[in-house]
Amino acid sequence: MVMERLARLSFRFPLGMILLWCAALIVAAPYAFRLVTVLGDHGLTPQGQYAEVQRMLAKSFGIPDEPVMLLFEKAEGVSDGELRRFIRQALNAAGHVPGLTSAASPLERPDMVNGNYAYALLTEAVPSSRMKDTLELLRRSLPGHQDISIRITGKPVVQTDVNAASHADLFRAELFGLPVAFLVMRQTLKGFAAALLPILTGISATLLAMGFLYALGAKGVELSSFVINVIPMVGLALSIDFALMLVSRFREELGRSSPDAALSAAMRTAGRAVVVSSACVFLGLLSFVWIPLPMFSSIALGAMAVLTASVVLTFTLLPALLAFAVPHLRPDGKPQPAAAGQPPVRHAFSRAVANRAAAAALLSAALLAACLLPLGGMRLVVPDDSSLPPAYESRAAAQTYRIYFEPPSTSRIWIVAEGELTGDGREKEAGLLLWRLEEDPAVLRVQAAALSTDGLLLQATIRGAPSSAEARSWAREWGKAGEKGPLPFMVGGEAKYEQEVFDRIGQSAGYVLLLLFASNFAVLLLAFRSVVIAVKTILMNLLTIGASFGLLTWLFENGRFGLEPGGIAVMIPVFVCGLVFGISMDYGVFLVSRIYEEYRKTGDNDYAVVAGLGATGRIITSAAAIMIAVTAPFAFGQVAGVRQLGIGIAAAILIDATLIRLVLMPSLMVLLGRWNWGAPRHRR
Repeated sequence: MVMERLARLSFRFPLGMILLWCAALIVAAPYAFRLVTVLGDHGLTPQGQYAEVQRMLAKSFGIPDEPVMLLFEKAEGVSDGELRRFIRQALNAAGHVPGLTSAASPLERPDMVNGNYAYALLTEAVPSSRMKDTLELLRRSLPGHQDISIRITGKPVVQTDVNAASHADLFRAELFGLPVAFLVMRQTLKGFAAALLPILTGISATLLAMGFLYALGAKGVELSSFVINVIPMVGLALSIDFALMLVSRFREELGRSSPDAALSAAMRTAGRAVVVSSACVFLGLLSFVWIPLPMFSSIALGAMAVLTASVVLTFTLLPALLAFAVPHLRPDGKPQPAAAGQPPVRHAFSRAVANRAAAAALLSAALLAACLLPLGGMRLVVPDDSSLPPAYESRAAAQTYRIYFEPPSTSRIWIVAEGELTGDGREKEAGLLLWRLEEDPAVLRVQAAALSTDGLLLQATIRGAPSSAEARSWAREWGKAGEKGPLPFMVGGEAKYEQEVFDRIGQSAGYVLLLLFASNFAVLLLAFRSVVIAVKTILMNLLTIGASFGLLTWLFENGRFGLEPGGIAVMIPVFVCGLVFGISMDYGVFLVSRIYEEYRKTGDNDYAVVAGLGATGRIITSAAAIMIAVTAPFAFGQVAGVRQLGIGIAAAILIDATLIRLVLMPSLMVLLGRWNWGAPRHRR
């Protein structure tokens, strides 16, 4: 195997390999810490009618695309004239901020004033990475008033706050997760040096991947702001798990053979499991490419980059570090004979599962079914300002704006008919379009908002909030109608945006799942040459993911344990499915590989299950604890999507490493007997 030869070479010439990787890290680290400067927005930006209408609004009708909003609120007793003077003063100050220009003012549009509230819109001409500096300068430039407040909001402001909160969440998570992961490994591997090796590998893989992504972002590749959370989460978890499996097996083999032989045995067993599981993870991430939204492609790219770095480091840097750590892994420096006699005490659990396989399978299935029950109530939403904590100014201002300037449970829709409307009956068709809208029972009101040489702009108000299925359905049907009618038109607005996001994900889900299942089935079949093992492993992963979704729904829909009630961000199920489906392969492949190894030696299925589970149970539990330590701290983050991702992955890993890998899967393997490895041959 190529990886085994590479590991042996690194083990033989450790200093050269370590120096090589140190040089690579010295180059990559400065760029890794600058990754945040090349990230864009969330990346949920479908290229459809919504984006085209937004472009037309800005270009032809002077309506800014996702503007910055200044929300003014005056106290009782303040005259309207004083409010107008203050608004004029604030807009003059904002006009001196580089990159910002006034786009719409309540001084010119009475509809932008309602009682004690008014708002103004500013157009920004700065990239997302520099929006934070622009907003800070804007806040310093705005005038103050004892009885009139100014709050800043709008999609760019909300996204800037989400980015800042996500970065703070990442720092806190790593500050907690890495020390806990180290303590777990130190307890598992019984040594400081052995526990340090996986940590060094994980940090190195994360820095290399972040440096690589910075280079791509600097070249103009669109990267979602979500990348900054996913890469460290996935990189640290996978790298540490891979390294833990190899170090534990190397240490086990070192107790009964020479260092060279121990490395070879570890690479043939744990190393093979790493290759198989990493192939499954890679192909699972590759399935994201089917979803035509930048968020998913950039997350897939980042996760595949950190996975590749993890695998390469596991077979190069880790063996080099092991070469120097041999005296610490085996203090007496002498080979020790394999333990003889009865199985160790830790095998008692595996024997109990094997002896009561049917009862264990039924119990674990019942617990999984309980976790699956809330799944029917899952409500998916497109993230908005409610992703932030209520105390954030941008969220509070956005909610105030909706209360005073948007009728409840309605959606504003833009309809653009491009081109000249004179001649060839186009004026008549425009009038017919306006009449059709007015006759639609879902339309509350409609008006011609603007007319230019580029086309006609209509503004309609329809029933249902933008996030409602009712509004999304309306936007979908009218969007299709605009493509077919005698007067072509396009539909825009927040409801159209949400509809396109949901449709892009929904229409791609089948292809994603097909690629995910087919590729993982092929890898597992090639690795274990058993259809039963391949199908059973995939089904176990599906149970894990479904149960974690059920728990996620149960926690967030009703706001349990202090969580704010709300829907699940639409990208979270995709991320959890893609990441967990691959990550949980670590434990499944590691366990099945060890059982398969024992079965090939003895031909006794029950013994192989007991021996394999007994040998790997502690490592699987420790690996899961490490994964949870790295991901669970995100559950305490400020951004709702980050919280949901952390809880979703941590819950899935907990379920997978306990109910699935230690109970359900071994019990099913005992019940299936030799059918695990192919149909038993009939004796003549």
